[in-house]
Amino acid sequence: MDSKLKRFIQSLGPGILFASTAIGVSHLVQSTRAGASFGFGLLWLVLLANLLKWPFFEFGSRYAVATGESLIDGYRKTGRWMLWIYLIITVISMFFVGAAVGAVTAGFMDNLFQISATWGAGSLIYTTGALFGTCIVILGFGKYSALDKIIKVVGFVLLISTLAAVAITAFKGPATQALPFFSPEVFDLNSSSFAFVIALMGWMPTAVDLSTWNSLWTLERAKQLKQKPSLKETLREFNLGYGISALLAPCFMLLGAYILFGTGQKMPQGSAGFASSVIDLYTQSIGAWSRPIITAAAFSIMFGTCLGVFDGYSRSMERVFLLLSPNQKQTKGLGFTSNSVVYLLMLLAVGLGAFLIIFQFGNSLKKLVDIATTLSFVMAPLIAAINLKLVTAKSFPAKARPSKALLILSYTGLVFLTAFALIYLIWA
Repeated sequence: MDSKLKRFIQSLGPGILFASTAIGVSHLVQSTRAGASFGFGLLWLVLLANLLKWPFFEFGSRYAVATGESLIDGYRKTGRWMLWIYLIITVISMFFVGAAVGAVTAGFMDNLFQISATWGAGSLIYTTGALFGTCIVILGFGKYSALDKIIKVVGFVLLISTLAAVAITAFKGPATQALPFFSPEVFDLNSSSFAFVIALMGWMPTAVDLSTWNSLWTLERAKQLKQKPSLKETLREFNLGYGISALLAPCFMLLGAYILFGTGQKMPQGSAGFASSVIDLYTQSIGAWSRPIITAAAFSIMFGTCLGVFDGYSRSMERVFLLLSPNQKQTKGLGFTSNSVVYLLMLLAVGLGAFLIIFQFGNSLKKLVDIATTLSFVMAPLIAAINLKLVTAKSFPAKARPSKALLILSYTGLVFLTAFALIYLIWA
């Protein structure tokens, strides 16, 4: 095998992990809902969000490989105030995000093992508890290596099955011929459609503050391989994962648009019902024989997303607390490893907080997801601006700085995120 190809295959991990985390709720839930409700009316918005958010996620990998530090370390250098803001943003969002991802994953788990059908609808809360407990145990003992191996396998299965379902669905044609490519009602600030647009963009492909996770995973992968990848290798691997995520977003929209739009059918509110509905989209396209495979693949990718969320929040909070600790000398580089007491306590905290929110919201999946995604979108401009500042600072290595084209795209994205966030805040 060519040495360059071998090194690239070895570097695979952070970008694929990012793609898996993104594909979870934003694609399986939000993109499918967008297609079912608006046809292709929001396709332009999905493509635009993926394009204009891309630089701020890419900066996570860029900063990590160029400096040997995470974006969170960069926030600390910006000022202690920025670290506190990031901490507040994370605390506000992590329980809702964990709950949203957990509720969707529990729904697919229920669908795979027919838990509520056997034990009753009330058993779904216990399913969620078992799911969270499993995530904590796997990450507590296996950490990044376990997460990396799981994601690569299930991500490949879902990618192939989704592309197959899309190809067959496109060949069969839509349920209705009147598929719009523009939906003017989304610009009505008093409509529920506008609120959905904000929620859709909040996690398309995922929340901007999750760019810190990518920087942490990049460093962890380098530590695991015991060698530092080049900037070119790191960005190529990240862009592969991001490209897969960007490709699958309109694929899920097509499934919702072709099969559900204009039929009068609606996606169920509850997590178990929603999971069953998504599985039906695949089996209606590929055939009933594929149901066990699709069900297992969908649950697996959501399980991987759930693991990614638990690890990302715990790893980032661990780093924040270490940087805020009085003894700054102990926090150089990666600092403590992810089996530290702080990491394990954060795993428990994320799981418990998310579980309590799911218990409070009950079976209202749509409301839970919309709250989490809207919070993420409102917070996005600040994180995006700081990420841009870090990779353009004088102290940042000149050879690793973004190109002029990437900077133009970054500033365009920053205006886009800020404008929509302000419009939403004024409207709200």
